[in-house]
Amino acid sequence: MDVPDWLTGARRVTVLTGAGVSTDSGIPDYRGPNGVWTRDPDAEKLVTLSYYVGDPDVRRRAWIMRRDTALDARPNAGHRALVDLERHGRLRALLTQNVDGLHQAAGSSPELVLELHGTVHAVECLACGDRTTMAEALARVAAGEPDPACRVCGGILKSATVSFGQALDPAVVEAAAEAATDCDVFLAVGTSLSVHPAAGLTDLAAQSGARVVVVNAEPTPYDVLADLVVREPIGTSLPRLLAP
Repeated sequence: MDVPDWLTGARRVTVLTGAGVSTDSGIPDYRGPNGVWTRDPDAEKLVTLSYYVGDPDVRRRAWIMRRDTALDARPNAGHRALVDLERHGRLRALLTQNVDGLHQAAGSSPELVLELHGTVHAVECLACGDRTTMAEALARVAAGEPDPACRVCGGILKSATVSFGQALDPAVVEAAAEAATDCDVFLAVGTSLSVHPAAGLTDLAAQSGARVVVVNAEPTPYDVLADLVVREPIGTSLPRLLAP
């Protein structure tokens, strides 16, 4: 794979990552051929706000899913390549659709990481907004509470992630849009670019004159817009693409 000079010389790279970045860490993606929702379309209900709020059984299943999710997953070569990009002073911002916290675990500066869809490591009450750790909530599940309620107000608890039907944090979206319009390369890695508003950041970057690079195993709607499309595995291709 030949790396174009404009990518090697880019000094302000804004990166958007999706589930594909974390698959090498043992966390399955959602929409790929072997994705969670591909194998079990009903599982999408667990991350849809209306089903979650309205059906206690969905909440119980969601807590089981969270219990079985690899919260102890470790960063992989793709995450580390982005840390190196930052260390060389070339990273403008790291926008992620992932909720696993692996970018920060790998060493990416928290102030440069914008978690568009929240984090699975925290739990939030949908009624009063009280926030606790996922570890604490899962301990309650393990102790026999299949659908733990908020200890402050009795409201419904949910992971501090953005579910379908739930609004993104406006401040995070604004900061992400600013980063997309203020870069010379916009790099989309391991994302299907099918979920908005995250996918629309690619449009903002291109309209602002940035080169667009898409690194993803499957085709995306933005491949036709991209200056470079890479289908090779992220763990091997990203370090080569981002080498100084």
